[in-house]
Amino acid sequence: MKTEFVITDEVVAQHNLTKEEYKQITEILGREPNLTELGIFSVMWSEHCSYKSSKIHLKRLPTNGERVIVPPGENAGVVDIGEGWCIAFKIESHNHPSFIEPFQGAATGVGGILRDVFTMGARPIAAMNSLRFGRLDNPKHGKRNKSIMRGVVAGIAHYGNCFGVPTVGGEVFFDDSYSLNPLVNAFALGIVRKEHIFFGKAAGIGNPVVYVGARTGRDGIHGAIMASAEFDESALKKRPTVQVGDPFLEKLLLEACLEAMRSGAIEGIQDMGAAGLTSSSVEMASRAGTGIELYLDLVPQRETNMTAYEMMLSESQERMLIVAKSGREKEIIEIFNKWELDAVVIGKVIEEKRLKVFHKGILQADLPIEALTENAPKYNRPLIAPKRRSTNIRPKAQAPDDFNEAFITLLSSPNICSRRWVYEQYDHMVRTNTVVLPGADAAVIRIKETRFAVSMSLDGNGKFCAINPRLGAQLTVAEAARNNVCVGAKPIAVTNCLNFASPERPEVMWSFSEVIDGMAEACKFFETPIVSGNVSFYNETEGKGVLPTPIIGMIGLIEDTKKIVTQGFKSEGDLIALLGDVESEIEASEYEQVILKISTEELIDRGKLPSLDLGKEKAIQDACLKLADEMLIKSAHDISEGGLAVALAESCFSSLNRKAVGAEINLPETTTSIESLLFGESPSRIIISFAEENLQKVEETARNFNCPFQIIGKVKGNKLKINVGMKQVISVEIDEIENLWKNALEGYLSAR
Repeated sequence: MKTEFVITDEVVAQHNLTKEEYKQITEILGREPNLTELGIFSVMWSEHCSYKSSKIHLKRLPTNGERVIVPPGENAGVVDIGEGWCIAFKIESHNHPSFIEPFQGAATGVGGILRDVFTMGARPIAAMNSLRFGRLDNPKHGKRNKSIMRGVVAGIAHYGNCFGVPTVGGEVFFDDSYSLNPLVNAFALGIVRKEHIFFGKAAGIGNPVVYVGARTGRDGIHGAIMASAEFDESALKKRPTVQVGDPFLEKLLLEACLEAMRSGAIEGIQDMGAAGLTSSSVEMASRAGTGIELYLDLVPQRETNMTAYEMMLSESQERMLIVAKSGREKEIIEIFNKWELDAVVIGKVIEEKRLKVFHKGILQADLPIEALTENAPKYNRPLIAPKRRSTNIRPKAQAPDDFNEAFITLLSSPNICSRRWVYEQYDHMVRTNTVVLPGADAAVIRIKETRFAVSMSLDGNGKFCAINPRLGAQLTVAEAARNNVCVGAKPIAVTNCLNFASPERPEVMWSFSEVIDGMAEACKFFETPIVSGNVSFYNETEGKGVLPTPIIGMIGLIEDTKKIVTQGFKSEGDLIALLGDVESEIEASEYEQVILKISTEELIDRGKLPSLDLGKEKAIQDACLKLADEMLIKSAHDISEGGLAVALAESCFSSLNRKAVGAEINLPETTTSIESLLFGESPSRIIISFAEENLQKVEETARNFNCPFQIIGKVKGNKLKINVGMKQVISVEIDEIENLWKNALEGYLSAR
């Protein structure tokens, strides 16, 4: 195909294609591509769309299980929860857009993940997010980090609240590796009847292709390419590549899509996400083994004189591509018009496996579907373990003699204090299904018309994965499962978002490969297949990359809502016990970083993490689940950041609609240091509380599962008192530490 536009090396580089990749394109076509075709190849072969550096590793993940209905490859994964009900869920990154324009970047991340879910025929009933920012007190970037965080949280709140989906949980962490490299991972979950699941396939030769939703503009062009490149000092000039969202229009789109699906007139449906009209049409054709012919003059446009290149690459939000059953396109158009949305036939499914794009009567692109998908480059990039500096780590600060002081400092530190400032901006009660609110180990949503409830948690630990990526990934999966178990839910499936720096660096790919293997081993062990996910590479600015940060989104099933457990102590006189060992390892803990002032880089060089025994972890989780199922416990809370002391404090003031209560704790003397006992972050430990009359049954249940168990105290008074042996090491007023814990984050954000 001839073109007057000359494709130079500079033009190829601007499209993030290598010379070798461009040569491969010319060999596939047997000619030079024109600019529109080059743009189509550039987005479909981008890291964001093709997974060219990660695909060979992702194949090692477990993706099948008895509940899995839709494994990876569709818009969202789907699992069966019983009685004909299924859950569709997925997590995706919107990191690069959120750095460039925090509000819209985060908002459109929420919009995109919601579309992924309702494209499957599921009604979204919950959203969560996993956020990473640079330290708010960073001398150089603190002001910018605060601005990014405020914008991201506002964007998430705006889109979710206006759309009408509850944002029920998530996580926020801070580390200087995320300065100018924020991670914004959006999760959504929806419910669908098994017989109403839809797929993104362009099936049926001759079937009309229908464009529905918002009109196409120039926003978001090169968005997929931008998300596949590292940033430099010119990054903020890329604002035109960030989309602009309209949550009210998306709400209309949701209702119209679900109504159209129920009409039986739809053959296939796909969200126009990254790479817009290009990826949606190509992916639908690829899944069905067909081709698609598009007539761009018919595409609804909100800007004048748009070119074929711009329309094919635009990432304008709130748009869907539908393949209608032949002769029923009018029904679909009438439904969308009723909801005051554009719906126009813009093409048809063809037998020839090609993408053909016409504009103003001219064939602007004629490309083989397989070349854009299956023939995309697949790189087995070099893997080299990073060299650790041999270093004798010495604390930069002296441990305080007063453990109260250390405890209070730790409790109010950014990675431990309450995220109330964040989640109070979100509507977490809309649709009235939320049972366990933000701030718990896992959120819980009830499924109306059933006794079922679904739990969900997002967990990640970039520090752990930087120190030991394989073990760090296993620890992350274990914590995600433990968080679900703590609300009484059996973990059943996983979605993941894998956030890494440039894959062109061998040490990054080594970490990625190790994380995959650790994640695969743990997910197989816990029988939680990975049914959807996302890989986000090139999270780096000016050569500095983020910590390897895999985020695990795990869901669990509670078969009777009466058996839901929460983390707060309930009644004076209840016994407090520990499932798991009292002894703990202090390595890589927040105590080492906050109190001893040991940097993340030093911890990485030392290379030590708390140990993990998957068998022991499973025994503790199974014992907790059985106790919840038998309704023998009143609370359960995972021990993680900050260790045992912080988990006890959180249990004291985390009872919903109840006044905070105190606890008196008596820990045995051990060979472990007091700091490790109080603040170590070893896994496989859960704090439970229960009525004293149930002690024998609780002990017996723990013994049946070979689960370590010991009574450590009672719910009592208005103070948290912790004794080790005969020595009192902590004694603090609950009201005092609760206020400190609740308000610390806002203090960091408002500090100059």
